Amino acid sequence: MFDFTLRIHRFLAGQLFYPILMSSVLAAGIFVGRVFLSDTSIIYRNLVWNLFLAWIPYIFSMVAAGFHHLFPRQWWLLALPGSAWLAFFPNAPYLLTDFLHLTERPPVPMWYDIGLLATFSWTGLFLASASLRTMQELVKAHLGWLVSWLFAAMALGLGGLGIYLGRFSRWNSWDLLNQPKEILKDVAYRFVHPFSNLTFFGFTLMFSAFLLICYLTYISVHRVTESPS
Repeated sequence: MFDFTLRIHRFLAGQLFYPILMSSVLAAGIFVGRVFLSDTSIIYRNLVWNLFLAWIPYIFSMVAAGFHHLFPRQWWLLALPGSAWLAFFPNAPYLLTDFLHLTERPPVPMWYDIGLLATFSWTGLFLASASLRTMQELVKAHLGWLVSWLFAAMALGLGGLGIYLGRFSRWNSWDLLNQPKEILKDVAYRFVHPFSNLTFFGFTLMFSAFLLICYLTYISVHRVTESPS
């Protein structure tokens, strides 16, 4: 029993579960504090839902990692959790866009709301980076270093695209199942008429580049902590 518990602990620690959980608890605690200060749970309650959605790709990445650990040769087991991870991946960095809602909302001071939004956004970036790192390592194990980085670049690009579609076109990840043609038409239209959709391209490129820098910073720090002193 002790050995099993220790293996679970090591697996969770390898997925950075504990700091991510602490960050999520902190974000929820700051939100609860805001409810107490303002005596209302309506304002910014979308942050809680968005944080829940941000955990979904991280959970799917842990499922995929668990399958790989138990059945390292059966790569096809990763197809389902991997596809689900990719579909929900933009939900994690999507929390960054909730800064659009920042405004003076007495009696809560603005500095408190800045801290609230920053904590949720940071947690979303943490979830995105950790889950992408896990999935990239799985791709690397089966297909090699080069393909793993092509996969990471594709995921980050789709992440920037997904953030735009979620914020401005109001598509959700589950719409990929029930309305895939409509989403493809939406995206295709913007590519066919690029000069009429400069915001689409500018937003997608900027956020994809931002996510790339965040991810490179994350894995660089991760490697430094893993390297022997």
